[in-house]
Amino acid sequence: MATIIKHTDKRSGITYAYESVSYWDKEKKMSRSKRKLIGRVDPVTGEIVPTDGRNRKNSPYQKPVETEETRILEEIKPMKTAALRKEVVRLRLEVKRLEEKLHNLSSK
Repeated sequence: MATIIKHTDKRSGITYAYESVSYWDKEKKMSRSKRKLIGRVDPVTGEIVPTDGRNRKNSPYQKPVETEETRILEEIKPMKTAALRKEVVRLRLEVKRLEEKLHNLSSK
C-alpha cells in the first residue's frame, strides 16, 4: 500500500511530497520502504506541485506562466539597447500625454 510522506528539507526549507511503498526485506529481516518523489508542497495552498526533483528549467512540469509581463519581456528580448531607449522615451511621452488627458477629463 502506498502512502504520501511529506518531508521538509532543512537546508532550503522546502517541503517535498513522496510516495512511500513498504516492503519486507528477507535478507535483513525487517521492513523497508521505497520512496518516489511526487513534487513540492505549495506552502500557501498545501497543494502538491509535480516536479522532477532536479529543478530543471525544461521540465514538462515547469510550464512558464504566460502573463502580460512575460509576453512583453519575450517581445523585447531581441531588441538592441538603442531601440530599447527609443521605446522607453516613446512610452514615457505616451504616459505623460495620457496623464494630461486624464487630468483634463477629471477637472471638467
